[in-house]
Amino acid sequence: MLRGRSLSVTSLGGLPQWEAGLPVEDLLLFEVAWEVTNKVGGIYTVIQTKAKTTADEWGDNYFLLGPYFEHNMKTQVEQCEPVNDAVRRAVDVMNKHGCQVHFGRWLIEGSPYVVLFDISYSAQNLDTWKGDFWEACNVGIPYHDQEANEMLIFGSLTAWFLKEVTDHADGKHVIVQFHEWQAGTGLILSRARKLPIATVFTTHATLLGRYLCAANIDFYNHLDKFNIDKEAGERQIYHRYCMERASVHCAHVFTTVSEITAIEAEHMLKRKPDVITPNGLNVKKFSAVHEFQNLHAMYKARIQDFVRGHFYGHLDFDLEKTLFLFIAGRYEFSNKGADIFLESLSRLNFLLRMHKSDVTVVVFFIMPAKTNNFNVETLKGQAVRKQLWDTAHSVKEKFGKKLYDALLRGEIPDMNNILDRDDLTIMKRAIFSTQRQSLPPVTTHNMIDDSTDPILSTIRRIGLFNSRTDRVKVILHPEFLSSTSPLLPMDYEEFVRGCHLGVFPSYYEPWGYTPAECTVMGIPSVTTNLSGFGCFMEEHVTDPTAYGIYIVDRRFRSLDDSCNQLTRFLYGFCKQSRRQRIIQRNRTERLSDLLDWRYLGRYYQHARHLTLSRAFPDKFHTETTSPPMTEGFKYPRPSSVPPSPSGSQVSSPQSSDVEDENEDERYDEEEEAERDRLNIKSPLSLNHVPRVKKKLHGEYKN
Repeated sequence: MLRGRSLSVTSLGGLPQWEAGLPVEDLLLFEVAWEVTNKVGGIYTVIQTKAKTTADEWGDNYFLLGPYFEHNMKTQVEQCEPVNDAVRRAVDVMNKHGCQVHFGRWLIEGSPYVVLFDISYSAQNLDTWKGDFWEACNVGIPYHDQEANEMLIFGSLTAWFLKEVTDHADGKHVIVQFHEWQAGTGLILSRARKLPIATVFTTHATLLGRYLCAANIDFYNHLDKFNIDKEAGERQIYHRYCMERASVHCAHVFTTVSEITAIEAEHMLKRKPDVITPNGLNVKKFSAVHEFQNLHAMYKARIQDFVRGHFYGHLDFDLEKTLFLFIAGRYEFSNKGADIFLESLSRLNFLLRMHKSDVTVVVFFIMPAKTNNFNVETLKGQAVRKQLWDTAHSVKEKFGKKLYDALLRGEIPDMNNILDRDDLTIMKRAIFSTQRQSLPPVTTHNMIDDSTDPILSTIRRIGLFNSRTDRVKVILHPEFLSSTSPLLPMDYEEFVRGCHLGVFPSYYEPWGYTPAECTVMGIPSVTTNLSGFGCFMEEHVTDPTAYGIYIVDRRFRSLDDSCNQLTRFLYGFCKQSRRQRIIQRNRTERLSDLLDWRYLGRYYQHARHLTLSRAFPDKFHTETTSPPMTEGFKYPRPSSVPPSPSGSQVSSPQSSDVEDENEDERYDEEEEAERDRLNIKSPLSLNHVPRVKKKLHGEYKN
């Protein structure tokens, strides 16, 4: 039996607790990742958002290990002295032997301790450490691969640090979780040196899988047919692949973030994951239930301001009947589904024009690419908008003063005298200033590779040039959003809250934080059954569409069929009334508990249980640490008819007034909200931990 104070996971909504049984005071937990305090990709979000939950559970026995960068240290880390004696001694020993190791608290929620290694300061040891790595696993690293060389230095420093910690641990058991191949060299060296630690290796995406999918290969339907060594060698990543695969096989426990990636890892890395650890977020609930709806309205108005300037001279559409859609992420044209999204937008444009719809769709592509700064036409648009706003205000002030004076005299003002000739001249000049000879630009920046850019090339092919007759308008913003931008001064979270729908029809997406972030903000989203998030929602929700989670089938359908399905989703969304969209956003936001780290953190705890039982079988036993399994539970669909094309829609758009009357008769917001809360809370007490399921491969190339 385990001894000492046990660690418990508090379930949501006051439900019973699952006693995990880990003696926290007798353990030290380390997480190693290249993205600790160093924002590169999605792993940064995983670690940053999970830190509070983990720090609350483990207290001063939880540490993050990552690389040192001076700028990150100055802006994100508060330096302090280690409280733990073993960690303090390890830092001191390494610093005395010519390394630079920094310790402090990461200034994020939870304020976890961080240990940061200066990679460049220890670069003189690279050749020696390459020899050590060769002796450990017979993997050589080419001198020209700078990233792999840096990872070897990082891993060597990590293994050195862990040795010093275990030498002074005073009987405490050490658990170390390594994220991705970048941290894997530390795991390989630690196991080769037989350090007394329990190890977990987590892959968030396989190296080779990402490369193969980016090459437009029919990946998922031929997983069992690839010559892995040959494919890795042809892409000149064989040494990286070997580092990743060695890390997987050296770990006591191997985890990945979704079932779809588990299947991929089994074929690419030749080991079936022991536990699936879905990615979560820190979910913050508002005291007022519908406060997130107010935020949507506020930030939507700011996006409308940008649209007014961008489409000046062509603003012949009603902004109150305009929907804002977006796709965001790394610029991986096919992996992120930008290809199928653009094709679907072309078909959506045709449907809206054919049915003479008065709905306009403005689509934002937020994907960073190489640019030469903002283009002049885009900046001019915002300047024209501001000038018109200033003109209107100056005329309004003169108008208001004359109206006020007339009313004080007890007179009904003569409207012909309220505006004089100068006022009319100013307004006419303002109108003339809005005339433009060219169409509104498709991109907000000057692209360096304009002629070969995949998004712009596709836009030219499908002919979406923001003309007056197009009901679908496209804006490529090839830069991450920032509140300091002169064009669209909004942070990403603010922008997401102001949009109506996030569209992420990815072909390769091991998890998918973008649709998850939309969900916790109450914004509906499109995902696929090839993304970890999409698979997770299919497993947990009976009718995801009713909750604003549209899942495109990209595994068992042809590319054209998937594109048609996405078009149907988009067209159905365009036909919804304002009332229906509000209902759907309420339902989407109520799913946020599913993605809370307070719930999903138990998957990581199960992995730690398992690795302790394998690393120290004489002290930790699997049967006392494995949580009960629960299969087959799904949240039922909402009681009212969902605002989706298959349920509450007729064949063509109707007026909002008619639809609102029908909705009032059959929809009670508070009653349905209470049902949803019960549906979503009850599974959280079941301690469901997923098993890796074998799935059949699809039949079509996609």
